[in-house]
Amino acid sequence: MGRKAPEPSASPAPAPPATPQQPDPAAVQSAMAQSLAKQRVAAIQQITGVMGRAPTPAASFYTVPWVETPVPFSVPPCDPLPAAELDKLVLESSQQEGVKPELIRGVIAEESAGRPCAVSWKGAQGLMQLMPATAEQFGVKDPFDPHQSVEAGTKLLKQLLTKYNDDISLALAAYNAGEGRVDRDGGIPQIPETQNYVTDIQSKLPKN
Repeated sequence: MGRKAPEPSASPAPAPPATPQQPDPAAVQSAMAQSLAKQRVAAIQQITGVMGRAPTPAASFYTVPWVETPVPFSVPPCDPLPAAELDKLVLESSQQEGVKPELIRGVIAEESAGRPCAVSWKGAQGLMQLMPATAEQFGVKDPFDPHQSVEAGTKLLKQLLTKYNDDISLALAAYNAGEGRVDRDGGIPQIPETQNYVTDIQSKLPKN
C-alpha cells in the first residue's frame, strides 16, 4: 500500500477588521472653533479697512459682523488724480459718449473726490465707483485704472440718460441707488443718501 498523503494544514483565520478610531468630538469642535475664529478675524480686518472702524460685533460666534448702515470712512490712501490728467480723461469720454463733461466731473467728485484707489463700504471701486457687476458689464479689467473707470462710468451715465430721456436727476439717482430702485419707486428714491447725491451734483452743474 502506498503512503497516505498528508492532509493540508488549515490556513490561519483572518484577523478581525480593525475598528476605526472615532475622532474625539471635543477635539473636532475645538479645531472648528479655531478655524472659524481665524476667518472671523480676517473678515473684521477687511471690513475695518474699508469702513475706517471696526464693525459692531455680531451676536453669534458663527456669524460674521457686517455693515449695518452707511458710515463715513477714512480718506483713501492715495492722492487725487492731477486735474490736467483727469480733465483729459473726462473730455475723451465726454466726446465718445456725448455726455456733458461737467456731469462726469460732478459724479467723480461726489463718488471718489478724484481718488482712483477709493473703495466704498458697498464694494464700489475707483474714480467712478464701479460695482463689480458694472465693471464686468463694460469690460473693465482694472477698476482702479483711471482711464477704464472714467470710460465705463461715462458709458453707464449715457445708458441711464438714454433710459430716462435725458432726465439728469433720474439718471443720477439710478447711478447711486440702482435702476431697479428708481423704477420701483417711480422717481428719486426716498433715500437720504441718494437725494443728497442728486442735489449735490446738480447744484454744481452750469445753469442753462
